[in-house]
Amino acid sequence: MPAPDGIAVPDKQMRMTRSRPPVAPAQRPVMLAIGGDSASGKTTLAQGLVEAMGEDRCTSICVDDYHRYDREERRDLPFTPVHPDCNYIDIMEQHLQMLATGQPILKPVYDHSTGSLIRPEYVQPRQFIIIEGLFSLFSKLSRACIDISVFLDPPEEIRREWKVRRDTSNRGYTPEQVVDELDRRESESAEFIRPQRRYADIVVRFAPVAGRDDPPDTPLSAEVLLRPTIEHPPLSHVLSADNRTAMHLKIIRDNDGTPVDCLHVHGHAAPEDIQLLEKTIWTGVADRREMPSGLGSLGPGRRSEPLAMTQLLLLYHLMQEVYQG
Repeated sequence: MPAPDGIAVPDKQMRMTRSRPPVAPAQRPVMLAIGGDSASGKTTLAQGLVEAMGEDRCTSICVDDYHRYDREERRDLPFTPVHPDCNYIDIMEQHLQMLATGQPILKPVYDHSTGSLIRPEYVQPRQFIIIEGLFSLFSKLSRACIDISVFLDPPEEIRREWKVRRDTSNRGYTPEQVVDELDRRESESAEFIRPQRRYADIVVRFAPVAGRDDPPDTPLSAEVLLRPTIEHPPLSHVLSADNRTAMHLKIIRDNDGTPVDCLHVHGHAAPEDIQLLEKTIWTGVADRREMPSGLGSLGPGRRSEPLAMTQLLLLYHLMQEVYQG
């Protein structure tokens, strides 16, 4: 439980609190954190999970709402939103503790379309809580509140393309303004955002397959690093020589030289081949409901099987936390 008078408890105490069996009949929420730089795909991934599980069971929190300043106030500041001093990290930590122990919060709200801070939102914890945003994995205390963590790590040229497209379409910027802001943020992203990658249980990179000359409309493939910090679904019985064109698993060296399992999900593969593998993996989930049908959605009429597989793996972990926790 959070300490009196809003004082944050140490991260080790928080881990111990969450590891104890719940006193109340209802289980504590299962917390999933999605980190990554701006426009790396965090919201798309989170929304698909909420839709798959249902809003009655799952809620999503964007910790970018904890910006300290609105867009107008930031114009004269010496730092950008990807700097900790531009965010209420301490309030974010307190709220994550409260959610993790089943307590409601009054969350701030930042309107990205106008750049304004607006009326706070009352958030009641549900069975599953998804935390997404720039500082999801930033501090020891925030990480102590999380059961499963994922970091999205697309190639920088793709992320920049996504950010220009999103910010010009939804946030009122010109392409020149977005590029200028990306350049301004670069040093702070390298110092504060990208280092969070090392704390993730799963690292996902959506990108074309190197060396392939696929048509421009070929869906991006996914490279999914499965670190041994949590127990991943058994995949050896699923993958064989017959389906290597859809997915394959191998051991690679991570950025720090550590061996790690890497699952490759190929965007050029036939959708029905990946969907067959998805159904096989879903049979190992303790929740015996039919596999959600909306996974992998990129909008009306658009679907990515590598995204669907990534969301399915995260659903697997969320469900296992419930039935094995």
